[in-house]
Amino acid sequence: MTASVPVITLDGPGGVGKGTLGRHLARRLGWHLLDSGAIYRATALAAARAQVDLEDVQGLVALARDLPLRFVEAGDETQIWLGDERIDIAIRSSDVGQWASRIAALAPLRAALLQRQRDFRQPPGLVADGRDMGTVVFPDAGLKVFLTASVEVRAARRLKQLMEQGSSANLATIAAEIAERDRRDRERSVAPLVAATDARVLDTSQLSVAESFRVLEGWVVDAFGEIFVRQSAGI
Repeated sequence: MTASVPVITLDGPGGVGKGTLGRHLARRLGWHLLDSGAIYRATALAAARAQVDLEDVQGLVALARDLPLRFVEAGDETQIWLGDERIDIAIRSSDVGQWASRIAALAPLRAALLQRQRDFRQPPGLVADGRDMGTVVFPDAGLKVFLTASVEVRAARRLKQLMEQGSSANLATIAAEIAERDRRDRERSVAPLVAATDARVLDTSQLSVAESFRVLEGWVVDAFGEIFVRQSAGI
């Protein structure tokens, strides 16, 4: 059943617009949304709170298997809950992002979370946002997109986001952190950050969200056909 459910994957490093474009596209189509990065971030946050060392592979795997994580669609937003606590903001901190990058390199942990991610594949369709969605999690996806942008642009976007949240940050520090995470993600031995061989590449450095979305919409129509897309969106 689930193998016949259409999937669109959006892969790429942080700050390229995967989350924003994924949310817009899922709403446009009326499909489910998987933010795979949130799963790793939630696992990292739970580990820190439970005082599970980030080098304790077995401890992390046990934690991940029983993680009381829920994604709740509420109007125009997706709420992320860990048990009875909403953690949308908590998992977006720079520290949690760095922790998530570290544990994401652990093969046993990735294996433990693989099926949990695949379970999001439900009718009428799924938009999956991450770093290995098109290469590992959903290799049979009908459309694979790899998004990219310069480190400078991504750092500026992150700084703006932090300032809007009332946090202080330094642009140079953010850029260095992004570059280091990119290196770790690209060089890890398991599911490295790389475009699938059949992915379409979209550089969002000089594009607005609206411009990027227009390109993405065109690719969706190319992949699935306009009639299918309109039916999925209930148009």
